Amino acid sequence: MMTDGLMPATWLHRVPASLKLAAMVLASLLLLPVDDWRILAGALAIVLAVYAGFGRAGMARLALLRPIVPLLVIVGGVQAFSSGWQAGAVVSLRLLTLLLLADLVSMTTPMSALMGVLAPVFALLRPLGVNPRKMALAVALVLRFVPVLLTRWRAREEAWKARTHRRVPVRLVAVFLADILQLADRVAESLDARGFDAAATERQRKLS
Repeated sequence: MMTDGLMPATWLHRVPASLKLAAMVLASLLLLPVDDWRILAGALAIVLAVYAGFGRAGMARLALLRPIVPLLVIVGGVQAFSSGWQAGAVVSLRLLTLLLLADLVSMTTPMSALMGVLAPVFALLRPLGVNPRKMALAVALVLRFVPVLLTRWRAREEAWKARTHRRVPVRLVAVFLADILQLADRVAESLDARGFDAAATERQRKLS
């Protein structure tokens, strides 16, 4: 059985979505205050071991994440310049670990399962005018779009290098971020065009 176009079904696919999301949130909360690069390096090694346990498919998935390395180097370099190399290492290791955790959840969990877990959580914010299903879909899309966005970046990076034979400049990163915002706008417009809010409201009315 193949899932996500690339990754075959694994033991992690059988773990309930609620448990995976809870573990991701807990790991994030535990890692955010850590300022010891050795601890973060150990956490990253554990996550990488999970990918390696998936075999060739897991390593191929990691290959999709290579385009973020220059961005992490830039972020870590800026922090290292201002606060020392250990601070730079902490920032880069934390970001990479959290991104890989999110990708693990994304690639082993169907969209419907993610929404099924997130919608009841956001329902608590309904008195504030929050649409639970729309918020759940937005968060699920963020998780699912990570590999798509990275693939698009890699294609752009390779095209740049093929034309110029030089390293990617920072201004190309800015252009890519602008493209991401445009993609988000198109997704939102597509949801509105399909009457997402109206459909959700109608279903809620029938259930009440």
